[in-house]
Amino acid sequence: MVIAVDAAGGDHYPESPIQGAIEAVNEVADLKVVLVGPEDLINNELADQEYDRQRIMIQHAPEIIEMNESPAQAVKTKQKSSIVTGVGMHKAGKCDAFVSSGNTGALLAASTFLLGKLKGVSRPVIAAIYPTVKGVRLLMDVGANLEVRPEMYLQFAQMGSIYVREIMGIDDPSVGLLNVGEEEEKGTDNLKEAFQKLNELPNFVGNVEGRDIFNARADVFLCDGLVGNILLKFGESIPEALEIFVKRGIQQLDMGAEETQLVGKVLKASLNEFNPDRVGGVPFLGVDGVSMVGHGSSTPQAIKNMILNAAKCIEYNINEKIVASLN
Repeated sequence: MVIAVDAAGGDHYPESPIQGAIEAVNEVADLKVVLVGPEDLINNELADQEYDRQRIMIQHAPEIIEMNESPAQAVKTKQKSSIVTGVGMHKAGKCDAFVSSGNTGALLAASTFLLGKLKGVSRPVIAAIYPTVKGVRLLMDVGANLEVRPEMYLQFAQMGSIYVREIMGIDDPSVGLLNVGEEEEKGTDNLKEAFQKLNELPNFVGNVEGRDIFNARADVFLCDGLVGNILLKFGESIPEALEIFVKRGIQQLDMGAEETQLVGKVLKASLNEFNPDRVGGVPFLGVDGVSMVGHGSSTPQAIKNMILNAAKCIEYNINEKIVASLN
């Protein structure tokens, strides 16, 4: 299995992508990784590393798409970028998957344009892992489609259910539609129509509200990309805010050093549920390939886990199962 890794993507390139790739190769015996990016940049980072030169290779891509660039414009003008080159390698069959913690919009644009859509898929979707009291669950869409038609919700539910079952290991995953109330008649006309289409699925539990996310009333939470992106960014802000609240509480209670240390340990363990590094990244469901995106601040651990998740998507034939479910 060969997986290409964007060595020039994210906030901490090339250190995190390269170190994560080395860790993944050390963990999986039959895995090869191609580091995609400026050759000199990659070689300089590899100079101080111990790695298997037979299983970690380099594909030169001199251009870098930065995080703040316009996705469509960057893909169009930077044809030799690590993202376009990596996705192009996947399209040409030179690797089985491409993973990146770089510009999400650019990766989605390149993946949609170069790889195309799976048979029967209306629009690819960006999913995200979200913490709950029962473990992580799937939230989709989180930014690819700001407006979602009713039939698209149905496809998202089918694709998400397969991913949750096969990759996240949740048997018989349930699907909920995020809405302003549980009743069938609640929400916009679009959401009401989506409810009726989703009702065809045996695993649809109906409308769910924002308070139902952390309680894991469903395993797949459906929403449009506008709502999903807001929820995702809100979730990312929770750990920092909780740390501030707890520090204020410690000061108000005038707690001693021993008590403060104990509270700190409990807080750290609790906030680990919000750590995206444990999962690494998720694929763009619906594209004709395995193109996976991770958090911009991905650590080596996150990159390693993203590579391993990509390998699982290949091993479990996720795309073949999605096509079978839609046709």
